[in-house]
Amino acid sequence: MDRKKFYMTTAIAYTSGKPHIGNTYEIVLADSIARYKRFQGYDVFFQTGTDEHGQKVELKAAEIGVTPKEFVDDVAGQIKEIWDLMNTSYDKFIRTTDKEHEEQVQKIFKYMYDKGDIYKGHYEGMYCTPCESFFTESQLVDGKCPDCGREVQPAREEAYFFKMSKYADRLIEHINTHPEFIQPVSRKNEMMNNFLLPGLQDLCVSRTSFKWGIPVTFDPDHVTYVWLDALTNYITGIGYECNGDSSELFKKNWPADLHLIGKDIIRFHTIYWPIFLMSLDLPLPKQIFGHPWLLQGDGKMSKSKGNVLYADELADFFGVDAVRYFVLHEMPFENDGVITWELMVERLNSELANTLGNLVNRTISMSNKYFGGIVTNTSAEEEVDKDLKAVVLGTLQKANEKMDQLRVADAITEIFALFKRCNKYIDETMPWALARELSKKDRLATVLYNLVESICYGAALLEPFMPSTAKKILKQLNARSRTIDEMNTFGLYESGTRVTENPEILFARLDIKEVLARVEEKKAAQTQKEPVIDMEPKENISYDDFSRLQFQIGEILSCEAVPKADRLLCSQVKIGSQVRQIVSGIRSSYTPEEMVGKKVMVLVNLEPRKIRGLISEGMLLCAEDEHGTLSLMTPEKQMPPGAGIC
Repeated sequence: MDRKKFYMTTAIAYTSGKPHIGNTYEIVLADSIARYKRFQGYDVFFQTGTDEHGQKVELKAAEIGVTPKEFVDDVAGQIKEIWDLMNTSYDKFIRTTDKEHEEQVQKIFKYMYDKGDIYKGHYEGMYCTPCESFFTESQLVDGKCPDCGREVQPAREEAYFFKMSKYADRLIEHINTHPEFIQPVSRKNEMMNNFLLPGLQDLCVSRTSFKWGIPVTFDPDHVTYVWLDALTNYITGIGYECNGDSSELFKKNWPADLHLIGKDIIRFHTIYWPIFLMSLDLPLPKQIFGHPWLLQGDGKMSKSKGNVLYADELADFFGVDAVRYFVLHEMPFENDGVITWELMVERLNSELANTLGNLVNRTISMSNKYFGGIVTNTSAEEEVDKDLKAVVLGTLQKANEKMDQLRVADAITEIFALFKRCNKYIDETMPWALARELSKKDRLATVLYNLVESICYGAALLEPFMPSTAKKILKQLNARSRTIDEMNTFGLYESGTRVTENPEILFARLDIKEVLARVEEKKAAQTQKEPVIDMEPKENISYDDFSRLQFQIGEILSCEAVPKADRLLCSQVKIGSQVRQIVSGIRSSYTPEEMVGKKVMVLVNLEPRKIRGLISEGMLLCAEDEHGTLSLMTPEKQMPPGAGIC
C-alpha cells in the first residue's frame, strides 16, 4: 500500500549573513517533525534553502567589494554547513539563484501579468531596506518599521503591483472555513484583524532601484521583488512548471502539508502566498505554522547587541544533540523561548546527563555486574512491572497527539517522562538488594530486562529529536530501532542479548563556571585574531582645530577613471543640493562601477586643488590596511546626502 505523502518546508534563510541559533532553531524543529512523520510511516519530502536576491544583499556585497553572486555563494555555503552540522534530514536544498527557479519566477510573473493580476504603476511610501518592505505612514510604529523597528526612508519609484484585493474575500472565506490553516490561532487572529479585514493594499512586486534580482522578461529595467521570488520556491523546488508541464514530484506533493516559518514573516505566508497561489489556480497549503522566537537572556539576538549565539559554537561546547534537545524542548508552542549558557548547562546536567545518561549507564553497568552483560527475560513479574509497562506503552499515543498538534516540546517531555519512570522503577525494585539474595536472581534478571526494553522503546521515540543519541543508546544495548507497528508491544528485546561491556558516557556533567570561563577565553581569542595596525601618532590638535573641519555624507552619482592615471578616479558626489567633483587615489581598490550609488563620508571644506588637470572639491574618507587596500567609510544606517558627521 502506498504511504501517505507529507510535504513540508521551512522558510528559506536570507543570505545576509551567518545564521544564529535563533535562525537555526527552525531547521531543527522542521527536522524533528519530518523525522517523526517518517517514523509514523509517511512518505516525507522536506525542503529548505536560501533566499538570495534583494537590495540588502547588493549593498552588503558592495561593502566588501565582491559581486552579489560571490557573496551569496559564500553565505549559502555557511548556512548549508550549519544545517548539515545539526544533522537535519532535508530532501531538497533550494537556492533562489538556481537556474530552474529563476526561469519559473519569470514565467509566473508573465502569467500573472497576462492574467491582469499585475499592473504597472508608481510606488511612493516609506521603505525599510533590512526588511525590503514598503509601508504607509499609518503602518509605521513610532515612525519606524513595524516589523524590525529600524529607520525607514521615503522612496518613490516605478514598479509593478499585484492586485491583492481581487482575491481578499476568497482568502478570508478560506481562513474562516479552514481553522487549521493558520497556527497558532493567535497568528490567525492577528492576520485577520490587522491586515485582511481592514482591507488589503496592492503589493509591489518589482523594483528598479537595484539590480540584484530576477529580471522581468518583458521589462528588463525591473527585477522581481523579494516575496514573489522567495515564496514561489515552495513550488519551483518540487518541479512546478507554469505552462502546465509540472513534474511528477510536484503532482505528488502539492499542496504542501506544512509551511514552518517564523512568526515575523507570517503575514507574507498567510496573505501574499495564498493569493499568489489563487492567481496560479493552485490549491493552498494545508497548514502554516508561525513558530515563536528563541531569544537570548537579554532579548532578541542581534550583532549590534553583541549577544548572538551560533549553533556551531554551542555544539562545540555541548554536542549537536544537546543543542537540538535544548532548542526543541525550551521553546513554548506560542510564546518566545529563552537561551542562556547557564540554562543550557542546567538542562544538560539535570535532564541529559542525569535522567537519560545515568539511566542508560547504570542499567548497562548492572547488567554487566550481575549477569556478565547478558539480558534475560525470566517472566518473574510483580505488580510494579505492570505500571512501568503501562507508562511505556502509553507514551507513543501521547507523543503522537502532541506531534499532531506540532507541540514538539510537549512530545519530548512525554518521552522523558518515560525515562524518569524507569529511574523510579530502579528505586522501587532496588536491583542491588535483589542481587544479594540468590533466590531473587530471576526477579533481578526480569527487572534489568524491563529496564533495557523500556530504554529501547524510549530511544525509538527519541530518535526524531536526538538521532545520534538514540543510535548510541541502541548500539550499547545491541538492539535495533523499531517501526511504529512494533510500538504496541512490550518485550521485543531479544532475551539472551549481550549489552556492551564498556558503556559510553552519553552526556558528561558540566560546571557552569568552567563553561563561562571557556566562553570568555574564546571571545578573547577571536578578538586577538583580528589584525590591528599601530600608527605613528601625530601631534594633538585642539577642539577649535577639529571644529573647523566639515564632514558630510555624500552620494556618488557617477564615477570615471582619470586618463593616464593608474590610481585616480573622478567622482561626481551629491552633498545636500550640491554636486561636487572629487578626485581620489582609490582606483587600486574600486572600479568606477563599484563607486556609483555608494553613500560615503566627505571632508567638504578642504581647499579645492587641481589634480591631473581636474578640480577636486573635497576628500573621500577611507581606511587603509597593511597591504594598502582601501575601504571607503560608509554610514552604518541609511542617511540622506548632506547629513552632517559629528
